[in-house]
Amino acid sequence: MKARLLGALAGGLILATAVPAQAERDTEKFTSLTVFGDSLVDAGNIFTATGGVFPPASQGYFNGRFTNGYDYTDLLSIELFGAPTVASLQGGTNFAFGGARASNTNPNPVVQDFGEQLGLYAGYLAAGNEVDSNGLYILNFGGNDLFNAPADPVDGDIFIRQSAQDYAAGVQFLNDLGVRNVLLTGFPVAGPLGFSAELYLTQELAALNLTSDTSLFRYSYFDFFDRVLSDPGALGLPTQRLDITCQAAGAAAIANGCEGIFSFDGVHFSAPIHQALARDIDSQFNVLGSVPEPTTWAMMILGFFMTGSAIRRRQRIRVSYS
Repeated sequence: MKARLLGALAGGLILATAVPAQAERDTEKFTSLTVFGDSLVDAGNIFTATGGVFPPASQGYFNGRFTNGYDYTDLLSIELFGAPTVASLQGGTNFAFGGARASNTNPNPVVQDFGEQLGLYAGYLAAGNEVDSNGLYILNFGGNDLFNAPADPVDGDIFIRQSAQDYAAGVQFLNDLGVRNVLLTGFPVAGPLGFSAELYLTQELAALNLTSDTSLFRYSYFDFFDRVLSDPGALGLPTQRLDITCQAAGAAAIANGCEGIFSFDGVHFSAPIHQALARDIDSQFNVLGSVPEPTTWAMMILGFFMTGSAIRRRQRIRVSYS
């Protein structure tokens, strides 16, 4: 559960987005928030499953999160409903587990991959709960798939293609249940394998048979990381230190909220980065305002390209998911 992701930042990666269509919503704002994902958005499922052992609060981890504060889904939930997300093992609708993959390939029985999280959600519905067609459903996967892809290029490509297929299949599954607002993040690893994974995901999403009133919001970690380096001020951040983690910087840095330090532990974002993520996602998709108009699913595949040579020569951000 401790694989590492080297985020070599690429400039100018353009991702597909949804084409809006004119229609009306029943409500002006999202009425609930449901989360599926990995350690970036785990609100305490691994913490609960391990009896409070991991991630350890003694090392500065906050309330079962894999960082020193609330993650970006918590922050959006606080703004929308006045409270953070609650782990599904604690009775809430955050089904994320640290270590989870888009593909159902994690051998750890504690970790629930995307398909297994969807099974937990199906159980939640079977218990008498209902799909909220005006709710927002956030999907955050991909890092652990790339961490664990086979080293052989051919086998690795097959593995990440399957991951993209499983990721998209989960979107279709939710759509068929009645989910109408899905925000998903892409594979957060630059480089050949990561770019291939993003292309495969784009192709798989474009082939889905979603209902005409389903809104799919695609968020690019590649673009976010690039802006963290090139213009942190535009994201409300100071210049970020990438050469040290907040934990390594010591108690004073943790007490200061890890301000100006990108990674909390060498594996996960610090709390200020999560705050910037929440702001950026809201800025792009108006999550906290009126519900965006429904979209007819039509992917504007503008293609992938990188400015200059293959990858900009910039400092690398190390990100990882437990």
